[in-house]
Amino acid sequence: MNRRSYLKKSVATVAATLCVPTIVPASVLGKDAPSNKLQIAQIGCGRIARGHDLPETMRHDSARVIAVCDLDKRRKELGKTFVEDWYRKERGSDKYVDVKMYDDYRELLANPEIDGVIISTPDHWHAQPAIEAALAGKDIYLQKPTSLTIEEGRMMSDIIHRTGVVFQLGSQQRSNDPWPQFRRACELVRNGRIGKLQHVDIGLPSDPAGGEMKPMPIPDNLNYDMWLGSTPYVPYTVDRVHPQDDFSRPGWLRCEQFGAGMITGWGVHHVDIAHWGMGTEFTGPIEVEATAQFPEQGLWTVHGPYHVESKYANGVTMVIDGELPNGIHFHGSDGSIFVSRGSVGVTASDPTFGNSEAFKTTITDKEQLQLTDSDIRLYDSHEQHGNWLDCMKTRGLTVSPAEVAHRSCSACLVSHIAMKVPGKLYWDPVNERFKDNDTANRMLSRSQRYPYGYENIPALAR
Repeated sequence: MNRRSYLKKSVATVAATLCVPTIVPASVLGKDAPSNKLQIAQIGCGRIARGHDLPETMRHDSARVIAVCDLDKRRKELGKTFVEDWYRKERGSDKYVDVKMYDDYRELLANPEIDGVIISTPDHWHAQPAIEAALAGKDIYLQKPTSLTIEEGRMMSDIIHRTGVVFQLGSQQRSNDPWPQFRRACELVRNGRIGKLQHVDIGLPSDPAGGEMKPMPIPDNLNYDMWLGSTPYVPYTVDRVHPQDDFSRPGWLRCEQFGAGMITGWGVHHVDIAHWGMGTEFTGPIEVEATAQFPEQGLWTVHGPYHVESKYANGVTMVIDGELPNGIHFHGSDGSIFVSRGSVGVTASDPTFGNSEAFKTTITDKEQLQLTDSDIRLYDSHEQHGNWLDCMKTRGLTVSPAEVAHRSCSACLVSHIAMKVPGKLYWDPVNERFKDNDTANRMLSRSQRYPYGYENIPALAR
């Protein structure tokens, strides 16, 4: 039995034996419950949590954030203060919540009061906490990308489906608030308003080289060994982790040890919308070829300027390139539609570049831009976090469920692999393997540094 088959069998075994709740949590409907609100915990209290995930969750009255967790004790304490101050201001009470603090997310997951978790950690700490949260019966809101590798992404999606927990990816371009133009564009494409879809262009930025490589003393407030997680041990430097004095854009985003750079960091957003418009949400490309420039010196190692070309089984081709306008451009036999975030961002670091043209098309007939009762309609979600909370109550499928999220990420990871393997690669999206290319297939997974990593989750090692 090979390693991949063994892992899949372990997942199936543990999912069959665990008593995972598949009904509404007691805190929602239980007559003796202390609250009728969904009890939410925040894992990772950095830039995205403070600037996006926590405020967007707390504004929904159906939920209450009751716990925070971070490997940086300073950020953990500031996270508690942030939540309590927000509730004090918005709810007018100093006693609305006493937020519990955790240094280790696994202890947080053992708390039976918690119904769902928001995971806003670095990319290399996405899949494993999501897997363990699912095994603990917690519903999950996960920041993109779903995984560091295709293998761990597949495991995460499988476990989430087998446990029945509610999962939402932070691919908020699918929701109407604040960008209704993405769903509108995809519906028009799916209904043939630009004729037969032929090609999709995606514009994404790239990251700069640089970063201070000189080792520094590890801050007393940071559990650096666990922060590195399953990745190899390397000396600490602040440009490899996150700033200690503010919540600006962290250096780990630019280190391949912890992620793949913009091709997954932002690529998941735009490829997800491309898949939505193409109707390829549960598959991936069949051919991919790419070039990229990688830094030759400095700490930061993710790709710089790049060009990716891919083809799907339905014949649609796709180009992803940093020189293209930031957004998604659908080209059909009878016209085109371009869609982007325009000048509206959700965090200060959103690369909108002042692009105020959020929606433009060559369609001149205004009636063609309207949908009829007989047209295909896509999932209508008001806001990403609110949609997750609603589905926690109904146990319904979210607008960005696990398999759709995995496929958006895997298409980007395949593109990243193609940047490093010369020539055209042939991808099998069913078996998730490259055809006749051992070099590329070795990049579908990474070794796991004990005791961290999905291979070392106790429940899967039984």
